[in-house]
Amino acid sequence: MTAYPQAMNKVQQDGQLLDATDRQIIVATQAGLPLVAEPFAALARQLGLETDEVLQRVADMQACGIIRRIAAVPNHYALGYIANGMSVWNVSDEHITELGGLIGGLDYVSHCYQRPRYLPLWPYNLFAMVHGRSRDDVMARVGAISALLGEHCRGHEVLYSKRILKKTGLRIKG
Repeated sequence: MTAYPQAMNKVQQDGQLLDATDRQIIVATQAGLPLVAEPFAALARQLGLETDEVLQRVADMQACGIIRRIAAVPNHYALGYIANGMSVWNVSDEHITELGGLIGGLDYVSHCYQRPRYLPLWPYNLFAMVHGRSRDDVMARVGAISALLGEHCRGHEVLYSKRILKKTGLRIKG
């Protein structure tokens, strides 16, 4: 789970503060949920709470933007996906939501999002991280994305990772 400073500021501005239990839940989950069949039940036991209360609090924090999402974060390299390319696309702004949803739903795309263009040097407004076992594999998948975009694709590039960056969200102290 990831908590975001913007959401924290918004919540504080609205006069609502996290209580001690919400903070405990965030601190206990910021490094990841327990890898068990029922992670929220395990978390509840760890914190001395009922599972329903933990689930409700997490849902409430999501609803007001304190927690943006709960998702698995696989280590692609450990899974054998050593070629990782950020594909960047110049697509029509009118269709970007539809096209982003289409591309983001592909099983080899881990994340897909819209970014502003910086013309004339950077015409790309749709980004999609493509994972493969080789650069040829990534390029074949980028070709498939290009075919899906069809006439909406006005150009693209692939930017490959040069090093692994540690990815973590906001960390707060307990």
